[in-house]
Amino acid sequence: MSAVPSVTADLAAPLEARLARFLAQQTVTAAGQRVGYREAGAALANNGALPLVLLHGIGSGAASWVQQFEALDGTRRVLAWDAPGYGASTPVTSASPEATDYAEVLRDWLDALGIERCVLVGHSLGAIIAGAFAAANPQRVAGLLLISPAGGYGAAAADVRETKRDQRLAMLAELGPAGLAEKRSANMLSQHADDTARAWVRWNMARIVPRGYAQATHLLANADLATDLARFHGRINVVVGADDTITPPSACERLALSACTPLQIVPRAGHAGYIEAADAYTAIIDTFCRASAAPRSH
Repeated sequence: MSAVPSVTADLAAPLEARLARFLAQQTVTAAGQRVGYREAGAALANNGALPLVLLHGIGSGAASWVQQFEALDGTRRVLAWDAPGYGASTPVTSASPEATDYAEVLRDWLDALGIERCVLVGHSLGAIIAGAFAAANPQRVAGLLLISPAGGYGAAAADVRETKRDQRLAMLAELGPAGLAEKRSANMLSQHADDTARAWVRWNMARIVPRGYAQATHLLANADLATDLARFHGRINVVVGADDTITPPSACERLALSACTPLQIVPRAGHAGYIEAADAYTAIIDTFCRASAAPRSH
């Protein structure tokens, strides 16, 4: 198995040091599910601002949002989970889960934290979970912001779903987390990303848990985000980097149409835009949070 090169660790070290301000925490839901997470702005829980909840993608974790924690720490309560099967979080029960399995854990985690309503942001696979949660619990979502959303393959033919799933599982078995980080992390970013952003994406990807990643691979094969978006009639925004080659603007445009919302394209950004173009994406998130707190015009 390939080790993550020391140069990557050296470049990621400044972000890792900054992450120390936002310590990893755990809570146990009423259903007995352990959920790991990080939090900023905890002292602002009662300031009237909507909490912000951030859901990472398939090759990442709560730590990936450190730049958003820093920038939004003084505005509102900001939380990012490690999805079930990631970090210290208990995996879901099913070996081939549906989006609803993760959405139920998300609901129970928010219950445990006393969060009745929030702004929900999902990146890539996290958008699938966010969409399922919003469709099932619309009253709890003041706004749904999807960043480079993965649509899932649930509406595709069975052979397509199986091929996509099996290819990713085979790659995981062959490479392991460190090898995935070595070979796949560059695809997450545009040519404009700096070395620190590249190192940070690799740092996060190298820390995935194989079982959780395998379950998330099944989730991706089973999911159909477009259907959930069509069921949710609240505030939705869809954002994608102009240079995203994993969920390109053309694919995100179709999801935006399902949600009846325009697609926002961020220049000079790839799939993990919130890491490589943190200022631009944090501004988008902050603006969306503020808009979500205002009554919708009809």
